[in-house]
Amino acid sequence: MKRVFLTVLDGAGVGYLPDAAQYGDVGSCTWGHVVDACAPKLPNMAKLGLGHIEGTHYSPDAAAVGAFGRAMEASAGKDTTTGHWELAGLKLEKPFPTFPEGFPTDFMARYEAAIGHKCIGNYPASGTAILDELGEEHMRNKTPIVYTSADSVFQIACHEDVFSREELYELCRIAREMLTGDLCVGRVIARPFVGTGKGAFTRTSGRRDFAVPPFGETLLDVVQAAGMESLGVGKIEDIFDQRGLTGSNHASGNPACIDAWMAYMRKSFTGLCFTNLVDTDSLYGHRNDAPGFARALEYFDQKLPEIQSLMTDEDLLIITADHGCDPCFPGTDHTREHIPLMVWHKGMKKLVDLGVRTTYADVAATCAEWLGLPERFGAASFADQLR
Repeated sequence: MKRVFLTVLDGAGVGYLPDAAQYGDVGSCTWGHVVDACAPKLPNMAKLGLGHIEGTHYSPDAAAVGAFGRAMEASAGKDTTTGHWELAGLKLEKPFPTFPEGFPTDFMARYEAAIGHKCIGNYPASGTAILDELGEEHMRNKTPIVYTSADSVFQIACHEDVFSREELYELCRIAREMLTGDLCVGRVIARPFVGTGKGAFTRTSGRRDFAVPPFGETLLDVVQAAGMESLGVGKIEDIFDQRGLTGSNHASGNPACIDAWMAYMRKSFTGLCFTNLVDTDSLYGHRNDAPGFARALEYFDQKLPEIQSLMTDEDLLIITADHGCDPCFPGTDHTREHIPLMVWHKGMKKLVDLGVRTTYADVAATCAEWLGLPERFGAASFADQLR
């Protein structure tokens, strides 16, 4: 009964990629800058090899046992969907489109006709700042707030007293169906909020992501087709548009997601449990909050011994990321970075250097081999190095 627990610390990159200049990200190093600025205490990840990973700027533990390394993104882009898909073995030849000037006027006119409401906004913005800018107008006129970012997203913010969550989700479903071809963004995101006015608006836990379905076969599909469990925690179900999953817990926030992950660990199954821990990205990276980012890393580190205690002799743990989101770098967007690899199972006796992998898809190849599946997704498994 073999299991793989694949966990993404969202946005926790470890140094800019060779092509980062194309994205304006030269100099970014999410983990390293957070460590330099805040000196978080991460002893349990250090025991797995954290300090040996270039770009973490963390002191190495000489007694560490585990496997460590970095991986480069072969796909174009630096968004959540692209990163997670490549981790699951699906590489993209071109990035999802972005809209730094907002979405085309003719599309917005068609969208407004489809939903029966005028929209306001339609420009790149911080998800919290735009509520102060447009929230009161939205409440007066029942006009959904549409905005985007440097990522490939179409975001809709609505006050929960103006549009119920289900009404907001329907607005997103309509947008998802209409955003095709050159407008095919990676995600349509529902952003419900509450509050009485400017300065008092806050987003709620009702966020939902409506992703475009994967363009090809992923690790999740392969695991499910083999008759194994393919479980998602957090926004995994959104990123993969529910595809390839036999079960999911759409928990919100890192503490709830870690609890949901450990609940799956207590069950007997064969297969994959894929967890996204989003707070480092959404709450702290995008808001330039390095201390918050550091606290989220510390919380995960504190839970790690309990997570390891729930593992069997046949389980594999992989801790990684999907891109960077450097809170100390100019701007509030994702950053084109290497991702860390920390890999562990109970039978490991020494520290193993996995080097720099040329694609995130090596993770999918390794998961498949560990589970006894033949697929390698055009990538190179490092499972042999773990033995």
